[in-house]
Amino acid sequence: MSIVVEDFHKNYDKTIAVAGISFQVEAGEILGLVGPNGASKTTTLRALAGILRPTRGRIVIAGHDLAHEPIAAKAALAYVPDDPHLFEQLTVWEHLRFIAAAYRVRDWQPSALELLTQFELTEKRNALAAELSRGMRQKLAICCGYLHQPRAVLLDEPLTGLDPHGIRTMKESIGKRAATGTAFIISSHLLSLIEDLCTSVLVLHRGQQLLHGKLADLRREANRDGRQETLEDLFFRLTASPNEPVTVELVKGAEA
Repeated sequence: MSIVVEDFHKNYDKTIAVAGISFQVEAGEILGLVGPNGASKTTTLRALAGILRPTRGRIVIAGHDLAHEPIAAKAALAYVPDDPHLFEQLTVWEHLRFIAAAYRVRDWQPSALELLTQFELTEKRNALAAELSRGMRQKLAICCGYLHQPRAVLLDEPLTGLDPHGIRTMKESIGKRAATGTAFIISSHLLSLIEDLCTSVLVLHRGQQLLHGKLADLRREANRDGRQETLEDLFFRLTASPNEPVTVELVKGAEA
């Protein structure tokens, strides 16, 4: 397993942000992390990235326990938040050089050039981060995340600021890297993105795990007992009650 989360809790004083979630993401799997505002999606991603320390539970990245082998775990990981914080006075190329040095990537220049070409940043190679548009900043953050060939990638709202061409490039990059064994967790409010890309889904609500399963099983659940729900309908049903969230036990079966 590329990502293993066991009984993850996160409390802030007496406030419970995450109440004991457990899931796994296999190599090549793309997990969609969904839920309404305040569901603790970003808190979960930040804990997986080693930014927040769990109150209780265990997180393993590429076979490395994050609590006991933090450097090895983080070396196998890339995390791109919804608003990437870049070094304003470094150029695009200098960002990639810095990442290569930080992760000790040898002969990084060809890969860096390939990433800049893929994400249409070649002409901005010598531009300062402060001069980039929101979409270009997002693309640069993704390039930095991909450069060291991580085995697990965490993306929080990855399509923010991207134009249609950039969205297609982003989706293609995720699919191609997953096909080579990279595990992804994608947090997004765009259910269409989750349905297009993801192989499995984890639904959170108020820090509780409502549903976790393969997308194919989720589609079957949406059409169970003649309901003929869309995935969006199922999401709203699961998260409709703020005080009594609905949990669903998926019925597994062969892909139709």
